[in-house]
Amino acid sequence: MYRWQVVPGLEAQFEEGWRRGTARIAAEFGGLGSRLHKAGAGVYVAYAQWPDEETWRKAMETRMHHSDDEARRMYREAIVPGTFETLAAGPVVADLLELRRA
Repeated sequence: MYRWQVVPGLEAQFEEGWRRGTARIAAEFGGLGSRLHKAGAGVYVAYAQWPDEETWRKAMETRMHHSDDEARRMYREAIVPGTFETLAAGPVVADLLELRRA
């Protein structure tokens, strides 16, 4: 789980960069995807899922440096410096989330 503080006015830019970057991470590193939540005034949290710890560790070795440089620029430029943090990491012990599209 991750948390960011986004520069006021750059929320849409952050969200689009995050979407594109997350898609590249899934395609290039084997991630299973992620969900992004707005948690308050400029605060975003996300959680990602991986098929196993080894796949996640290999991705982390490269700092998940995916091929979409523009997406990376978009989300990094939108983050208040020094506010990104990893809140938690660990194996899934129960998964009751069902994918339902409205």
